[in-house]
Amino acid sequence: MQSAIYPSTEDVISPEVTRTGAAAAPAVQQNAAIPSKLLFGVLPLKRLIPQDVHSVLDYSNGLMVAMAGLASRPPEAKVAGALLGASVISVSLLTDYRLSLAKLIPIEMHEVLDYAWSASVIAAPFVFGYRKRAPVASLIQIATGAANIMGSLITDYRAARGSMQAAT
Repeated sequence: MQSAIYPSTEDVISPEVTRTGAAAAPAVQQNAAIPSKLLFGVLPLKRLIPQDVHSVLDYSNGLMVAMAGLASRPPEAKVAGALLGASVISVSLLTDYRLSLAKLIPIEMHEVLDYAWSASVIAAPFVFGYRKRAPVASLIQIATGAANIMGSLITDYRAARGSMQAAT
């Protein structure tokens, strides 16, 4: 689909990348030039956060959730924090973006997993019953999950620089 919101790849990739005879750019660089689609296909939110910044936030959020859990007393908080932190770091290491080790998870799936992970992090203190016994860890985890949802809503998952998608 080609439009003002979804230009063709040739319109957004520099001539050096598309010119005949040029060395092929890695898939990640080509994908970085493709604008994000509307959130859930309907919400025209301005995508301000570049993908690379979001990538760094994924790793730091995972560390924060894990460290908050591991620093608390209840074993449920330790296990939940370690598993949730390791899960988002693992997904990030395997996602098709520049700051990963392997490009196995498509960026569209990563976005869906961001929302699921965030909801899990918010729910964990309540589901595993350590909210009152580890209030600081719970607060950190809930705040991190909420911040990750907000950040994911305005992340341009296909842009090396933010704001590639026009908000209408």
